[in-house]
Amino acid sequence: PAAAAALVDAAAERFGRLDVLVNNAGGSPDADAATMSPRFVEKVVALNLLAPFHLAQAANRIMREQPGGGSIINIGSVSAHTPQPGTAAYTAAKAGLLALTRALALEWAPRVRVNHITAGPVRTGSAASVYGEGGTTAVAGVIPMRRMAEPDDVAHACLYLAGGLAPYVNGADLAVHGGGEAPARFLAVRDGRSGSPGAEPGDRPFSSS
Repeated sequence: PAAAAALVDAAAERFGRLDVLVNNAGGSPDADAATMSPRFVEKVVALNLLAPFHLAQAANRIMREQPGGGSIINIGSVSAHTPQPGTAAYTAAKAGLLALTRALALEWAPRVRVNHITAGPVRTGSAASVYGEGGTTAVAGVIPMRRMAEPDDVAHACLYLAGGLAPYVNGADLAVHGGGEAPARFLAVRDGRSGSPGAEPGDRPFSSS
């Protein structure tokens, strides 16, 4: 908390005001919920939930007193909505971040707007280490937009929520995930059809029939 306050104070002193806070730091390696250590859980929750809370507190202290208020944006994850195996602590923390966003939006409006972005898989330098060699192609295959997000996709959403085009947007959860993921049952049927005569992998990839 002290480091968060110092960071916010330094930014406000340098620029004369603080318009936007984007809580973007986060993540976690996969771990078995049955065997993960208490220290592991604490670290994951501290990074993905407590740190954004401490920074938001510090930012609000400045934003609420300045002309025009300010905007806080929390970068969340699809895991908050759709948990995956090996992500129990991360999922819980990200779900908490979404709930925190809505609570702060209620408390701090109208001076400070607080919004949330639900990000899907993003093609960053660490994506290959997470999904394995060639794994990013497989992941893209289950996303309706047929690709993972680029960092700019998330950045542009942040610019919208932070700027003058969204003065009435508060407590929102903006999905930047390419439409989500195809249901597992659909993928199982599609993969089964791909072996039938005349069928090609990827045929009618997102048909509703």
